[in-house]
Amino acid sequence: MKKIEAIIKPFKLDEVKDALNAIGVQGITVTEVKGFGRQKGHTELYRGAEYVVDFLPKIKMEIIAPASLVAKIIETIEAAAKTGRIGDGKIFVTPVEEVVRIRTGERGEAAI
Repeated sequence: MKKIEAIIKPFKLDEVKDALNAIGVQGITVTEVKGFGRQKGHTELYRGAEYVVDFLPKIKMEIIAPASLVAKIIETIEAAAKTGRIGDGKIFVTPVEEVVRIRTGERGEAAI
């Protein structure tokens, strides 16, 4: 099993979610986060004062999936989240040792 974490632009969330639903992904955890990479933030004007916005709003999606589906999930997220501009995000894949469904006690892939 693998954990796929994707950091994407907020306005792409619905598009990515719909694309993942279309390939049969059922469980997704979504968190609103802030961060920056090469984008380095930007300056804004508020009530006549200029200030720097260092951390930009992003969406972090987390998916636990069998290793056999990881390549398809990555392709799907990449295609749906891509705008071609800086700040499109990143995808991280890490191994997952164990998953336990609390309600039933199921373990492993059965718990996904």
